Amino acid sequence: MDKLINDFSFGLFFWQAIILLVLILLLVKFAWKPIMESITAREEGIKDALLSAENAKKEMQNLQADNQRILNEARAERDAMLKEAREMKEKMIADSKNEAQEQGLKMIEQAKVAIENEKNAAMAELKLQVSTLSLSIAEKLLKEELSNKESQTKLVEKMLGDVKLN
Repeated sequence: MDKLINDFSFGLFFWQAIILLVLILLLVKFAWKPIMESITAREEGIKDALLSAENAKKEMQNLQADNQRILNEARAERDAMLKEAREMKEKMIADSKNEAQEQGLKMIEQAKVAIENEKNAAMAELKLQVSTLSLSIAEKLLKEELSNKESQTKLVEKMLGDVKLN
């Protein structure tokens, strides 16, 4: 450092200062503006990228919210469909039970009607047989009783006695 101070020359300093100033002026005139423009452009690009990233982040959040909303709607719709299917199943089971019960009651009623019809038919058949049998017995008795003249007369008198004249 001492050597630098001892060998100091004002002429050399002057020319070096002028060269430095010219170099600075040339840099300002020709290089400073393009450098600043590129720095400004880069700065704008970075700002745009940050803004774009922020917008993408907001859009991503919106999409996630939309996805969550759609997912919730889908779950709600699925739950509603399952509930509707359960209700439909229960209704079908209840309808089937009611229909089976109604059919059973109809079958019981038809069986009762059929039994009643069979009973009436059997009673009619029984009455017919009883009347046929009674007629047959009466015919045999009458033949036997009316075979002689004396019994015929008694029967006619008895019948006349039973009938009262008005």
